[in-house]
Amino acid sequence: MFSRILKAAAAVTAVALLVAVVWLANALYRPVKFPEGKVVLDIERGTGVSAVGEKLAELGLIRSKSAFLASYRLFFHSGTIKAGEYSVSSPARTKDLLEMLVKGKVLLHPVTIPEGLTASEISPLVENLLAEGKDGFVAAFRDPTIVADLDPKAADLEGYLFPETYFFPRGISSREAVGSMVEQFRTVMNGLWPARPPHLELNLRQVVILASLIEKETSLAEEKRLVSAVFHNRLRRGMKLDCDPTIIYALKQAGSYDGRLSKSHLMLDSPYNTYRYAGLPPGPICNPGREALQAALFPAAADYLFFVSRNDGSHHFSRSFAEHQAAVRRYQKHE
Repeated sequence: MFSRILKAAAAVTAVALLVAVVWLANALYRPVKFPEGKVVLDIERGTGVSAVGEKLAELGLIRSKSAFLASYRLFFHSGTIKAGEYSVSSPARTKDLLEMLVKGKVLLHPVTIPEGLTASEISPLVENLLAEGKDGFVAAFRDPTIVADLDPKAADLEGYLFPETYFFPRGISSREAVGSMVEQFRTVMNGLWPARPPHLELNLRQVVILASLIEKETSLAEEKRLVSAVFHNRLRRGMKLDCDPTIIYALKQAGSYDGRLSKSHLMLDSPYNTYRYAGLPPGPICNPGREALQAALFPAAADYLFFVSRNDGSHHFSRSFAEHQAAVRRYQKHE
């Protein structure tokens, strides 16, 4: 009699276990469809597993909070659910959700930094993703420690925030985001600097400054090495660079640029005014891209000393002042 009771109890237990296994397997592996097609899930720091399960159930991303918690405790208890922003696509399996949350596969947002922007122009493109917002970006930008080995004279990171498309999670620290830009600069420069011409008389900081001028003078890849040749030739002769973008940079720094550059601005008393002071300005005027950096290192073999805009995005290059004056009359004064 007792043995029959034991057998019956064992049978009941086996059936219950089978039911539990089927229930759990169904909860783990059977996909859940939701009408939105894709849901962005935001898990805040300090949110417990139970609260996460409740949130997933409310959003209709899982069938059962109990199954979610049981699955976590059975199969994922060695990891912790990471805070962050997650993109969940329909249909979704609870197992995949748990793996995503425990491994911290957060949603990454593309941030494209175009060539030629200053740090103050880059900030609005990234600050909404930063844990510390705009203030954090400014603080990270103003700390040049990260480039001290490259440029001991750097007062900030202007010139070293490499233009590229980055993928950042929401809530990334300012230092990490800025650090990624500087690291990309290092990667690019590590490929260019060792191959520099043996006769190059510029150090790395000066190359970055020169590249920033080239970047602002032309957007045409085929012209960058020609513009570089003009500046290199002028520097060797001790001529002033006469670079309009350096004055614009100085005016922007002073908050007095209204989008127009007048003749009176050419007399602006600023070390960035390359119409008044010979040589390179004291620092980069933007963050140059690879082509501008390469052009600064490898100027075209040309003896040009002047260039003027053709008003179509391209420039006319001249060897003599007389030729340059004629080009100015042709393209700027329409004579």
